[in-house]
Amino acid sequence: MNKTWWKECVVYQIYPRSFADSNGDGIGDLRGILGKLDYLKTLGVDVIWLSPVYKSPNDDNGYDISDYQDIMTEFGTLADWDELVAGMHARGLKLVMDLVVNHTSDDHPWFVESRKSKDNPYRDYYIWRPGKADGPPNNWQAFFTGSAWELDPATGEYYLHLFTRRQPDLNWENPKVRREVFDMMHWWLKRGVDGFRMDVINMLSKAPGLPDAAPLGGSRHVQGSEHFICGPRLTEFLGEMKRDVLSHYDILTVGETPMVSPDDAVALTHEETGALNMVFQFEHMDLDRNFAEQGSQPWKLQDLKAVMTRWQKGLEGRAWNSNYLSNHDQPRPVSRYGDDGPYRVVSAKMLATFNHLLQGTPYIYQGEEIGMTNVAFPSIDDYNDVATRNVYRVQTQELGLDPQVALAGIHKRSRDNARTPMQWSGAPGAGFTTGAPWIKLNPNYPTINVEQALADPDSVFYYYQTLIQLRKANPIFVYGTYDMILPEHDEIYAFTRTLDGERLLVVLNFTATSPEFAAPAELAYSSAELVIGNYPVEAGDVRRFTLRPYEARVYRLA
Repeated sequence: MNKTWWKECVVYQIYPRSFADSNGDGIGDLRGILGKLDYLKTLGVDVIWLSPVYKSPNDDNGYDISDYQDIMTEFGTLADWDELVAGMHARGLKLVMDLVVNHTSDDHPWFVESRKSKDNPYRDYYIWRPGKADGPPNNWQAFFTGSAWELDPATGEYYLHLFTRRQPDLNWENPKVRREVFDMMHWWLKRGVDGFRMDVINMLSKAPGLPDAAPLGGSRHVQGSEHFICGPRLTEFLGEMKRDVLSHYDILTVGETPMVSPDDAVALTHEETGALNMVFQFEHMDLDRNFAEQGSQPWKLQDLKAVMTRWQKGLEGRAWNSNYLSNHDQPRPVSRYGDDGPYRVVSAKMLATFNHLLQGTPYIYQGEEIGMTNVAFPSIDDYNDVATRNVYRVQTQELGLDPQVALAGIHKRSRDNARTPMQWSGAPGAGFTTGAPWIKLNPNYPTINVEQALADPDSVFYYYQTLIQLRKANPIFVYGTYDMILPEHDEIYAFTRTLDGERLLVVLNFTATSPEFAAPAELAYSSAELVIGNYPVEAGDVRRFTLRPYEARVYRLA
């Protein structure tokens, strides 16, 4: 296993619209981020990943890009971006940008040209097809509900959009499209970018002929996904990207890859032959999803253990995991996997221990380090996210679900849970803005905020800081192999990390009860030194002990 900086780093994701507003317009911006770099340096992270800051009409909050080489007016200018990256590099921080090249905005000049006529030079930059007698070219569905095809009256043909109708899919079969993308990537890398997070990168290659989909079943999110997830030319396209762009720079690359298996991930990220450094998988994110009803279902700890162990062992020695519990598309982890009531602080620390003690690169999403929670807005009108609004409409208008039941599901799953503004202080506007925020604040900001966390030595923030420091000082945190113990236990998740004769034991209580940990006989050790824990621990039997609610302990064994 090769040692590299991107395996040893800790990444912090910023959702720019919700991070820090410098000019009082209620929208986070680049200069707001610039003003918080010292905070991020204090936390101890190494890499900042920015969700898209490019020009965009914001149909999908920046993931619909109209100009890849300019900055959204609300966020600032290219000069602001240059100042931001210089400020990061001066502090020893690296910058990863979002690369969104499965689709563009329908406002992008390429698409504006493409839709003008069937013989336009840009027509083949996108995926156009004549419809069938009864409608669209095939029965594929979009991720945000409805058909994946939109009829364009100008030419009487349909274009493919796997997401909103304002996000037409690029045609990666066209070598001119690939060249345009690669040139753009070089442009940003030469400007100072240190890597890319690649949005839905495993959807670039579609099946030849775009055949109809089989009936939806299993873990597939949408009808048709078997024809565009890890398609036949994906590794070819990414191999070309590696050869023409990525191999020329020492950068971090992580692909967002829904519905992949560990073997799929190895094909994309193998130490020697893969195009990317790592991928985001979603199996653990889908454990509480009810795809049929587009809602939630209870998750089980044994299922979480099985998924994470499959990925830890499946990539061991062959590829590298990216470890995360939240991002801009997911609910807050303390509300999802922990307890956002009386045990909020200890459960946030337990989840942090879990994420940072797995083998792989840990990712922190803004606000996670202070234990921010889900929000329960009283009305669908309070939600901004296009996916949330679409799901609510389908559930209430097409499936006949009671609006309050639908809203309760949205409280659990909406992407806006992660998008409420960063809570910097208890002041009006939560220290995020002096104006009216683009989306409402979580009402708990007066008690859960950075100012409070920095004033409390026992806060979630300082626990994250300690975990990051331990990871930097102990190679076993990074490179140690993972082995699960007590696989059948319903409340405790326990595993070991091993490197060069050194061993760590990680014991995590995922419940509000007090189960007993008993080390299995095959785990031989006579003493255990506490490395970190989220409760004070007195001396006692290190092979058998009772865990408190959401307790986490990491021991060095001897």
